[in-house]
Amino acid sequence: MARVTVEDCLGKVENRFQLVLVSSKRARQIARGAEPMVEWDRDKPTVVALREISEDLIGPSILDEPENDNVGVILEE
Repeated sequence: MARVTVEDCLGKVENRFQLVLVSSKRARQIARGAEPMVEWDRDKPTVVALREISEDLIGPSILDEPENDNVGVILEE
């Protein structure tokens, strides 16, 4: 898989600070069980999040979504 860089993502968000917010929120979602939108290839959630941003699959609108701490959690009966 090709290496993703910060520069690959900067054109998709307003600035580096927003990139940190968007990528960290998406990485948390993936780490908690959300389905990746790109091929996983055993990458860390942060790398997957950056790849999704660089491919225009995730953007700043993710910041408007409420935090869901139960993503991927299976409730026991």
